[in-house]
Formats: sequence, C-alpha cells, structure tokens
Amino acid sequence: MTGPTGRALRLTVFVGENDTWHRRPLYTEIVHRAHTAGLAGASVFRGIEGFGASSLIHTARLLSLSEDLPVAIVVVDTEERVRGFLPQLDGLVTEGLVTIDACEVVRYTGRAGGGDGAGTKDGTQR
Repeated sequence: MTGPTGRALRLTVFVGENDTWHRRPLYTEIVHRAHTAGLAGASVFRGIEGFGASSLIHTARLLSLSEDLPVAIVVVDTEERVRGFLPQLDGLVTEGLVTIDACEVVRYTGRAGGGDGAGTKDGTQR
C-alpha cells in the first residue's frame, strides 16, 4: 500500500488516558473516526509523565503511579484531509490540546496485501 508523500499536516491530540466518549476510551474513538474518515493513519502514544492545563503532574513512576497518564493521538495526512477531520474533534475533545503542524512525508508504505498492521514480519497474522 502506498500513500501520500510530500507536504502534509501532522495533527496531534493530547488527552488523558482515562478520558472517555460514551464509556469508550477517547483515544479509541478518535482513531476509529480517523479510520472511518479515510485518513492515512493514526497512532496512539502513551506518555510516562506530563501535565496540562490542570497543572497536575501525572507520572508512571512507581512511587506515584498515575492511572491517568497523558496520551497523544497522531495523524498525518494531506492538509485538506486533516482540516476536514477537525470538526470531528469539536464534540470529542472537551479537555486537552489539539495541535497541527506542517511536516513532510518522505515514505508511506504498508505491508504487501494490505492488512491492519496486526501481521508479523513474515506476513502471517497474529
């Protein structure tokens, strides 16, 4: 699978790990909506420490274990697609940070035969 290369936008949504949308993790809802919208891809990254507008520090350190660690959802696609997706976030992200920055896609390829990324290096499914 090949996709867009060249100039693109990177959309990053910062939320808390415990943030939900209709009893479902908010990051899961955002990823599923990005998929439904036909965006090139989305990844979720769990932070080990951070703070936001509340100024509360959340950390994964053993002595002060937090159950609400920071999460970043990152989407990269063309400017048109990313900006077209922004209205989807309006009702979802009530607390958090949404940023967009320009980037350049140097390479965007998927596994032969498609798939959802759940396969192994030899092409078999997990």
